[in-house]
Amino acid sequence: MYRKGSQGWIKHYDFVLFDLFALQFAYLIAYFIRNGAGNPYGIPLYRNMAVAIELADIAVLFFFETLKNVLKRGYYRELAVTVKHVVLVELIAVLYLFTIQAGQQFSRSVLYLTGVFYGIITYLVRILWKTFLQKKMLAGGSRSLLIVTTKDIASTVIRNIKEHNFEMFSIAGLVIIDEDMTGENICGIPVVAGEKTAANYVCREWIDEVFVNVSPEYPYPQKLIDQFMETGVTVHLNLARISESLGSKQLVEKVGNYTVLTTSMNYATTKQVFMKRVLDICGGLVGCIFTGIIVLFVGPAIYISSPGPIFFSQERVGKNGKKFKMYKFRSMYMDAEERKKELMKENRVSDGMMFKMDFDPRVIGNKILPNGEKKTGIGDFIRKTSLDEFPQFFNVLKGDMSLVGTRPPTLDEWEKYELHHRARLAIKPGITGMWQVSGRSEITDFEEVVKLDTEYIANWDVGLDFKILFKTVMSVLKKEGSM
Repeated sequence: MYRKGSQGWIKHYDFVLFDLFALQFAYLIAYFIRNGAGNPYGIPLYRNMAVAIELADIAVLFFFETLKNVLKRGYYRELAVTVKHVVLVELIAVLYLFTIQAGQQFSRSVLYLTGVFYGIITYLVRILWKTFLQKKMLAGGSRSLLIVTTKDIASTVIRNIKEHNFEMFSIAGLVIIDEDMTGENICGIPVVAGEKTAANYVCREWIDEVFVNVSPEYPYPQKLIDQFMETGVTVHLNLARISESLGSKQLVEKVGNYTVLTTSMNYATTKQVFMKRVLDICGGLVGCIFTGIIVLFVGPAIYISSPGPIFFSQERVGKNGKKFKMYKFRSMYMDAEERKKELMKENRVSDGMMFKMDFDPRVIGNKILPNGEKKTGIGDFIRKTSLDEFPQFFNVLKGDMSLVGTRPPTLDEWEKYELHHRARLAIKPGITGMWQVSGRSEITDFEEVVKLDTEYIANWDVGLDFKILFKTVMSVLKKEGSM
């Protein structure tokens, strides 16, 4: 899923904290100038105003996106945006006083002086912060970019990206499509693949986005671009060379100093990404609280039935191939992984891309009695009630997972992925998702799982997440009611 608006205030949340502090500092200076001494926070009206202007500041940053493209603005343009921001905050403050009918009790001098000092301080902070970010551009950020180009212009492309790295990309490597240079370096960037091996490299490594820019003398590698799109990775195409491209969502933007056509499975605005993350944090906090309560009851039952750790961690593959440790309550015996190989013949998913059994003897308490009766225990209970999933709320808070997404594959499952399977990894994995609420116990065809997951990614919006969460809760309640 492509994230638009990376120059928005979410990406610069640390600056937002400085800006909020600058506003409060300006408010204190204005109060002291007007009154000489005293504590404004000890007066209810002034204390409430202090909170109101902070909320106003956040609202202006979010809805008017005054930090968008901050690195691309010069001193004059930055001053104009700063003045606009200050005026909007002041207008909201006036509206607040009018709404609570306290305009006569609040000092207008404090209000106006706050705006003046805030404008000066926040402008200086913005300039200093931009200087810091411009240095950071050279080092790159957390988003990995694979450059696909030709030998003759490779050094020019690298230099251009580095000098105009407004998106804070970290260049993961080069793909030279007109000559086999794998293993060599150009301007300090390793050549990691050629045209025939590039798609497989993207499928196996942690690559967020791909930029394709080839020499005018070389034909555009449309077959390779199609393969990239099949994996679900975001692809940027230099508009100076491309006339058309296939993809679910397309938009024109900048990568380095190049104007590109970005093609992706879906498009998420800054506000949509922010809302999804807020939902994850709120849900993660609530989930962690419930996890703490559940462990008091489930923990002893797990340990008594199968001595060993109460929690189970397993390395999984997340967004764009990034590996992370996923946490669960342990529902299986300690030797479960070793016994998995001998049970593969009973796997309900025929192609082996996932592992599912009707009655798994590795689950704590599961056993077949001499008379053929199947007995279950605590492991089966916490799996059927989905209690084993609750520790994953910690993964959600960390940012490795989301409340709603695609289920992260294990390393051995991921090794078997074909190109189109990788599309499942275009977003953060989730505790629940489209195929879970579509009857996961009945789905035994992995291609059907991939179809549902890619359908979720292509049609994603915040409303769809709420719909899936609601279905998940109802499904869990229904299962508990039938037990």
